[in-house]
Amino acid sequence: MQLAAAFTAWTPAAVADTTNMTDSTHHTIQGGTSTQRSEVLAVEIVGLAGASAPTPLWMGRNSTVGATLTAGRIAPQDGSSVLIANPPTSYQISTTKPQRSATLGYLANLGLNAYGGLIRWYRGPEQRMSMVGNTASLGELGISCVAGGTPGSVQSAVTLETI
Repeated sequence: MQLAAAFTAWTPAAVADTTNMTDSTHHTIQGGTSTQRSEVLAVEIVGLAGASAPTPLWMGRNSTVGATLTAGRIAPQDGSSVLIANPPTSYQISTTKPQRSATLGYLANLGLNAYGGLIRWYRGPEQRMSMVGNTASLGELGISCVAGGTPGSVQSAVTLETI
């Protein structure tokens, strides 16, 4: 089942590896069950800032996963589909904060200038970015910001397929 997970406006904040992220400054997706496998098919990020704002974003795995999540938007892409019983959870708010892995946290460079910038990442035929289960370090993927810019407001959408 192909799913779309989106957040319409958020401002990334730079955070070091293995450090707690703060609420509403990342876009994270966690697997729905301990055995569920999902693959990322596409990512789109659109800059919403009113002035130049270099925003160094990466998609990667988290070494500490969020707990007690406040779910965001996730929906089947096929209008005739019914959402699976335990879908992945797209979130930005949690009681236990996610932490980007120092070794697995850099799978796709999604940096852009948030002043009108646009980035689209599409999976290649042999390129597999996946999550398995819902525990560290393979069960959660997130878009987060690293040091090196002045992050601006963005909106993001991730297309994934739950297998």
